[in-house]
Amino acid sequence: QVQLVESGGGLVQAGGSLRLSCAASGRTFSGFAVGWFRQAPGKAREFVAAISWSGDSTYYADSVKGRFTISGDNAKNTVYLQMNSLKPEDTAVYYCAASPFLAAQAMGVMRPNFYWGQGTQVTVSS
Repeated sequence: QVQLVESGGGLVQAGGSLRLSCAASGRTFSGFAVGWFRQAPGKAREFVAAISWSGDSTYYADSVKGRFTISGDNAKNTVYLQMNSLKPEDTAVYYCAASPFLAAQAMGVMRPNFYWGQGTQVTVSS
């Protein structure tokens, strides 16, 4: 029911930065948890980071902790993923997902009722 649109991906060198955006339409993020996942070619989709909209709690995968920051803009109904100190192993298609009634930490496990965006490509070169 909720439509999510990701943007902000691109090609950067190792050590560079990108900011991804996830904009929602159809309804507000209020009451939802929102997360970022990524999937590299030939690999399973993995959790990156999540935020609970009303509780303002965040949760990160160990691989990105200290480098990535997830945040939200209530006025724009948008969630951001600021990615700093990018590494080649961060290369993947990044997807936004949202679900009601979940805490940020619970977004670490994918569920059938997640709403998904179309993905945005992030490529980090050496």
